[in-house]
Amino acid sequence: MMTLACLACWGSALLLVHVFVGYPLCMWLLARCCPRPIARQAVTPTVTVILAVHDGAKYLPAKLKNLQALDYPPGQLEIVIACDGCRDATAALAREANDPRVRVLEFTERRGKAACLNDAVAMARGDVLLMTDVRQKLSPMALRELVANLADTHVGAVSGELQMENVQTGFAQGVDAYWRYEKLIRHAESRSGSTIGVSGALYAMRRALFKPLPSGTVLDDVLIPMRVAAAGCRVVFEPHALAWDQPSQQPAEERRRKIRTLAGNYQLIQLAPWLLLPWSNPLWFRFVSHKLLRLLAPWLILLLGLSTAVLATRHVAYALLLLVLLVGAALVMLGRWMPAAGRWLPIRLAVAFYYLNLFAAQALIAFTRNRGLHLW
Repeated sequence: MMTLACLACWGSALLLVHVFVGYPLCMWLLARCCPRPIARQAVTPTVTVILAVHDGAKYLPAKLKNLQALDYPPGQLEIVIACDGCRDATAALAREANDPRVRVLEFTERRGKAACLNDAVAMARGDVLLMTDVRQKLSPMALRELVANLADTHVGAVSGELQMENVQTGFAQGVDAYWRYEKLIRHAESRSGSTIGVSGALYAMRRALFKPLPSGTVLDDVLIPMRVAAAGCRVVFEPHALAWDQPSQQPAEERRRKIRTLAGNYQLIQLAPWLLLPWSNPLWFRFVSHKLLRLLAPWLILLLGLSTAVLATRHVAYALLLLVLLVGAALVMLGRWMPAAGRWLPIRLAVAFYYLNLFAAQALIAFTRNRGLHLW
């Protein structure tokens, strides 16, 4: 019994350290010691903006103005808007744009983002696809910054940087801190080779590398770049191409979106099992470390807590480790019971870490109960 508890304790502890400290440090060292520079150039290839929308009338006028204001030759840019079973005025507003570069695809039945992307790309004429969402605002230079990376023939896709604005509550500040940590990892992955995902709010890719997505795909912003990497091209991160969004201010607002996204990782393995094979997936180590092991984190934390509780009386090291876990749990409870205390850095980080792992655990349960994830 004690042997099993020791194995569970050290195994879960080592995996958790690898996920949250070891892997990011490994990527940082690799980027520092063996950087892979990108041959950027100021180029202006033809670009098709792909915008899949469901009930986006609230955001579409501002988004179109934002796209039309991009610092890019107008004759090199077109915009394809795919309206997915919209029940509001999204399609009408798109047609009223009075811009010959805007083309509208309207589908009366809701089929999901993946199906809309497939149809929109099929009618695209640009050599480069700019993928973006309707809600986020892009910086004027975002497109130029992205395509400059595609001047390097080894680069197949480029992710922009998503920044948070209107960060008000302690929970939102914690989520923002976590997102900054995530971007540091992506930057290191990019400098040392390739990232394993892109920001769905803003990324560009070579149209020739796009392959139709399986129906109902949730994480197109992971499957697409992984396919690009499998084709032998790099997927890089461009921190000067900016998109802005607003974070959820409370856990309840974040829960549905996060559970869907995290459950999408399980769906991804179901749709593309080759991602689990080192000889098929050139980014296998990064994918396993950055994506899969993070999904196991809540269960590893639970296993670590149970095993240290069993071993606490055996050695002071286990007692100290259990104490650290209990202090973390106390910070979370304090943050939940006293929201005002959530602005204290240790508490807001602990609360954000707790909820993100809680949502990861709930995502597995949700996916197990229902493999047919909702379309949006």
